Amino acid sequence: MSHFERISVQRAEQLINSEGAIVIDVRDPNTYAQGHIENSIRVDNSNVHSFIESSDKSKPLVVVCYHGNSSQQAAAVMAQQGFEKSYSMDGGMSEWTLTKPVVMGE
Repeated sequence: MSHFERISVQRAEQLINSEGAIVIDVRDPNTYAQGHIENSIRVDNSNVHSFIESSDKSKPLVVVCYHGNSSQQAAAVMAQQGFEKSYSMDGGMSEWTLTKPVVMGE
């Protein structure tokens, strides 16, 4: 898969729970600390290369941001970097927090 797919919050939750999807959050540190998906990894320019090198690219990868816009570009980059199943979560954390739990802190 050299492209990504856009998925709903419900589909993202399903991938996390049933397939052990890796979740990366591309929001800024302060916003991430205010609430993020459990076990998600905050990825930015400072750690993206080490994340790509150390990750299992055969696992589904769900990229989240604020509203589902920035995550599309990041998911496309991850697909180009060899992630076999790269997804952008539509609605981002704004949508997730309406019905799903979040973790606070770093």
